[in-house]
Amino acid sequence: MTNVLLLGAGNIGVAIAELLGRMQDYTLTVAERDETRLAGMPAGVHKLPLDVTDRSELRKALSGIDAVLSACPFFLNVAIAEVAREAGVHYFDLTEDVATARRVRELAVGADTVFIPQCGLAPGFISIAASDLAKRFDKLNRVRMRVGALPLFPSNALKYNLTWSTAGLINEYCNPCHVIHDGAVREVLPLEGLEEFSLDGATYEAFNTSGGLGTLWETLAGKVDFLNYKTIRYPGHCELIRFLCNDLRLCERRKLFQDVLEHAVPVTTQDVVLIFVTVSGTRNGRLVQETYTKKVYHGKVGDHELSAIQITTAAALCAMLDLHREGKLPKAGFVKQEDVSLATFLGNRFGQYYG
Repeated sequence: MTNVLLLGAGNIGVAIAELLGRMQDYTLTVAERDETRLAGMPAGVHKLPLDVTDRSELRKALSGIDAVLSACPFFLNVAIAEVAREAGVHYFDLTEDVATARRVRELAVGADTVFIPQCGLAPGFISIAASDLAKRFDKLNRVRMRVGALPLFPSNALKYNLTWSTAGLINEYCNPCHVIHDGAVREVLPLEGLEEFSLDGATYEAFNTSGGLGTLWETLAGKVDFLNYKTIRYPGHCELIRFLCNDLRLCERRKLFQDVLEHAVPVTTQDVVLIFVTVSGTRNGRLVQETYTKKVYHGKVGDHELSAIQITTAAALCAMLDLHREGKLPKAGFVKQEDVSLATFLGNRFGQYYG
């Protein structure tokens, strides 16, 4: 039996608890300072009132725990990872924040336990899918990664509803983005590189956002001419977000930005996740292209109606935990998402939510 401590009982925490709490291989404890949220956790999981910012109490909570999963906001993860290192506990998170992932990687050096950040959809699964395609080529030319969680019934000018962490969303819209251009690693501005494309007869737009590449830009450095990640939205969204971020300068006042979005933009669980990866390069002397596409819809899991972004994010983290428990990942140190093959991921009982 693997003893797991899940930190955070928000939207993603609920989804993780629904997926993991029903498995007999795990004993799951959910820790959260908001006892109202704890009360909404599914039956069968242990509930622990805890302020994760209290390092002493967190250290006590990790006693007897094999792995800690952070479903907390990105800005809490460094402290959690530091306590996990001190306690000798395996660490998993969902962070899209580049600086946080870099610090987690530093903590993994010389550790006897595993540190696996960025275990969500993007960063996360998208790197697994892109890496799998990339390995099929003799020489890589372009790797394009596109992901979006879109409401099925948009009803506002943004053509968007909140489906996950607002702080994380703002981070993606405001922080610099890594790309590879002409074989060189560069930083570019978010909300730039606007493009349109069609999928199943519908038109979408995509633009630069931060963090979605995870560590893939390092893994493919020197091996690919062009690599980028963009977020998918309905047409018109980017122009309005640029107005908020740049013209009104809300990127400089992120707490206010978060308050504005959460006050005005409704949450929905009726959404679809779009995954679109295109890789081109040479194989046997010919220039060829391969594409991976997937749509994942919202649905009921256990006692909760979950959005597609909840399902895909939680399933990805649970799959990485499960693969580690099965001995299919390194036992210690830093693990990149792209270290896992697509077939291995999709063959996992949690990875099958992507199938």
